[in-house]
Parts: sequence; C-alpha cells; structure tokens
Amino acid sequence: MIPETDAVALEDLEVDLFIEALYRRHGYDFRDYGRASITRRIRNLALQFGAASISDLTAKVLHQPERIGDVIAGLSVPVSEFFRDPDVFLALREKVLPTLASYAQINIWQAGCARGEEVYSLAILLMEAGLYTRTRIFATDIADASLASAREGIFPASDIPEASRRYLASGGTGSLSDYYHARYDRAKMDERLVSNVTFAKHNLATDGVFCEAHLILCRNVLIYFTDRLQERVLSLFSQTLVRGGFLCVGTRENLQLSAAKQHFHIVDTEAQIYRLKPSL
Repeated sequence: MIPETDAVALEDLEVDLFIEALYRRHGYDFRDYGRASITRRIRNLALQFGAASISDLTAKVLHQPERIGDVIAGLSVPVSEFFRDPDVFLALREKVLPTLASYAQINIWQAGCARGEEVYSLAILLMEAGLYTRTRIFATDIADASLASAREGIFPASDIPEASRRYLASGGTGSLSDYYHARYDRAKMDERLVSNVTFAKHNLATDGVFCEAHLILCRNVLIYFTDRLQERVLSLFSQTLVRGGFLCVGTRENLQLSAAKQHFHIVDTEAQIYRLKPSL
C-alpha cells in the first residue's frame, strides 16, 4: 500500500503531467489555475471519463482529440445566475450606466460568460436604461458547451422565481416575465436580448486584446487563478478598457493586493467596481 504522503505526491505529479499534456497537445493552458480547484475538477473528469487514474485520463486526452470539448467543459466553472448579487447590478444601474450613456457607441466585454445568465441580465439592464440599441456585448468563454448554452438562452423554469426576486432587488423597473417565454418546464429568453451580443471563444490565460471596451465584467473567475495569471488578466483588461472605462469583478475578488491597483480607482467597494484612471 502506498503511504498517504507518497500518494499525494504521485497525484500532484499526475496533475502536472495532465495539465502539460493538455497544453502541448491542444493549446489549452491551465497551468496557472488555482491548484486545489483544478485538481478537484481533474479528479471529477477522470470519473466522468471512466479513467482508472489521472494518468489514464491523460492518455485519453492525448489520443482522443474528439473528446476535448468534454474535457474543457469539465475543467471550466459554468456557475452563473440571473442578477447574481443584486446589489452589484443596482450599482451598475446607478453608478456606471449614466456615464456610459455619454458614449455614442458602447462596447461591453463579458469575460467568462458561462451559461449566459449574466449576459441576459446585463442586456435587460441596458434595455431598461435605454442604452441597448447602441451597445455591443462581447460574451466570451473558454468552453464551447457554455457558449452554445448561452446562445440558446433556454433555462429551467424553476430558476425563474428566484431570478425574479433578484431582478427586482437590482432595481428592475418592470417584470422579469417581460423578457422570457415559458413553456412546460423551460424558459426561453427573448431573442431581443441577444440581438446585439457576439458570443466568442476566448482564453484569458493565452489570448490577447480583441476589442476596445467601456465596461468589462469578469465576475467570480479570478478566484480560480494563481496570482500570476490574475496579474496577466488584469493587465489585459487595462489594455482593453478605454480611458475612464469600468471593470467589475466578483464580490470575493478585489484589486487591493494586485499590481494593477495603481491603474484603477474604486467606484464601489461592496460591488467591486473599478474605473481605469484617465492618466494611464
């Protein structure tokens, strides 16, 4: 029987080799993702694939390229909700959208859009502020499965009551039912909400700037990255934003210990909304 300390060290090596194989074979870079989180997801992926070990999973990744979509879906974190943290959306309504209204054309980057609930929530905010027709939302994610789900815009009807409560708490001016069509146990979001949305694949670990944005939302993503990758992503955001552009991160994330802090000033501490300094 392998001693526990040796088993931990062996698994750690297997995780290293899996991540390196995924990067060298398929170009997906998870090397700077938080270790505990990525290890847990790799273990779950091994079970999903029926692999006897992480080493066996690595062999499957190397020799079964047709399964890469399943691999990336299993390693990503597609957790999202409509109007998650309503106070954040209220702060966006009151402290960000009035400034964005001064622009003739508005570009927003939703980085790590997961299944799309936050994209639709943002579109509703913009519609109610009268800004949607002159806004382009770029919704990106690393996982094809998440992007496909977001494009489809179909969600369990059981999610709607709580989503409606959060919508009203976020300052919603109507009824959430104005924005979806219910049928049986599913709710289909109104097509108007994605008429100005571009869904695209983007890897925050390796890809670069692809648009000029007035607002970037990247919520509950940075917590899964190492400090080094966080700095890389925040630098990317600084390069992407227009002067005076806004950045909204998750409520458990902040820039206070980051080198990027010097480039931003805080707009709302609780909502974790920052603004790029004009002097950058």
